[in-house]
Amino acid sequence: MADVITVDDPDDPRLSDYTDLTDVALRRRREPAEGLFIAEGEKVIRRAQQAGYAMRSMLLSAKWLGVMRDVIEQATGPVYAVAPELAERVTGYHVHRGALASMERRPLPSPEALLASPRSGVVEPARGAGQRVALFEDIVDHANLGAAFRNAAALGVDAVILTPRCADPLYRRAVKVSMGAVFHVPWTRLASWPEDAELFRQHGFVTAALCLSEQAITIDELAARRDEKLVLMLGTEGDGLSEDALSAADERVRIPMVAGVDSLNVAAASAVAFYTTRLW
Repeated sequence: MADVITVDDPDDPRLSDYTDLTDVALRRRREPAEGLFIAEGEKVIRRAQQAGYAMRSMLLSAKWLGVMRDVIEQATGPVYAVAPELAERVTGYHVHRGALASMERRPLPSPEALLASPRSGVVEPARGAGQRVALFEDIVDHANLGAAFRNAAALGVDAVILTPRCADPLYRRAVKVSMGAVFHVPWTRLASWPEDAELFRQHGFVTAALCLSEQAITIDELAARRDEKLVLMLGTEGDGLSEDALSAADERVRIPMVAGVDSLNVAAASAVAFYTTRLW
């Protein structure tokens, strides 16, 4: 069982993993550089632990010590017990769920390894052979990215691949919105884009770009083809996929809409696309 240590000094260096959690720019630089990420809330911490991520430490208010006892017993790092007021001073916000954990990141697999490997997600419904991969281009909103990962986990996507400028799936907000799905869907980041689009063809994938073009086929037409290996490409929140991404795709695909609505939020669009093209 991990040591439970009561801390009453917000400047205690042992709490450094948890400082300034509301400074997005700082945390986006710091966390990957230091090889850590923050899991917030009981469910997310449990899912990170169950997924095999090593725990550096936990920061808990007193009322969570009993609730999290089984997690504490398996923890590999110290557990810091703090008053809610001290947690707020350290992190920069009121920690509503009363529980934070600093976890070790793992090395990302190569895109080639992900594309070559069979399905390894947590959900294994009855499904046909084949692979479904999501490519997210330059999605910068952590909530959208977390929601899209949750959709991918729920709807049978085998892997997620990010372009270089995409947000960090292990940033606290993305992890929280995904409800820990980011721990279970295999993912990685491309080194360059759109140059690396050629990797998909080398591994036998058809690439389908979600866009608003009237010349695009519908998502239902794409689904009816039952392509064995399919990459669904979704773009950034405002402008959608770049012209370079559209040029690199084998197909342009649209989700038909009515009532004068011309587009969906990228997370909503991903859910429609993943479900419609599912193999189960």
